Amino acid sequence: MESTRIYWIMNMVCRRCLKVIKHELEEINIEILSLELGKLTVRSIKNIDKEIDAKVLGVLHSNGFEIAKSEDEMLVEEVKITLIDLVKDLPMHIKEKTSEHLAMTLHRDYKILSKLFSKNEHTTIEKYFIKLKIERVKELIQLQQYTFSDIAYMLDYSSVNHLSRQFKNITGISMTDYKNAEGWERNFYDEII
Repeated sequence: MESTRIYWIMNMVCRRCLKVIKHELEEINIEILSLELGKLTVRSIKNIDKEIDAKVLGVLHSNGFEIAKSEDEMLVEEVKITLIDLVKDLPMHIKEKTSEHLAMTLHRDYKILSKLFSKNEHTTIEKYFIKLKIERVKELIQLQQYTFSDIAYMLDYSSVNHLSRQFKNITGISMTDYKNAEGWERNFYDEII
């Protein structure tokens, strides 16, 4: 008898992640019904569920991903994915506060999301979002196509001074020093916490 298996995947935050997982699962003949950031659905046959689980988990673990074991972990991953999507889509002009955006997008009270996030990740949603934005700033500085003012505007900062203070607070150096540095250090979005 056929059924579906759903896996909530932690730390899957980019399109390349989807491509790699899809390719590797297809190579071992796992039929993917849907694959999106943080969620995988495959076709399963009841009597071999454990075998399929083992194959899927093997592919995920070999690529550095973990399965969310609880609804709380799934919500935390959805918060991360939602915030990463905001940072990737530039210019980033959300009409409401980040807290309202998350509550509306995830259909949950922000206080609950905030408490879960802090408990699971040992940081606040706000601090996490700032770190994401700073990583995006680093990327935009490296492209050398934008002024600091352009970058501040694209990431919805009130001023370049506000961005400069946050950048220095997070990285320990000024944006100018970062721009002029020999070796640029950046983090992958899925490694930020």
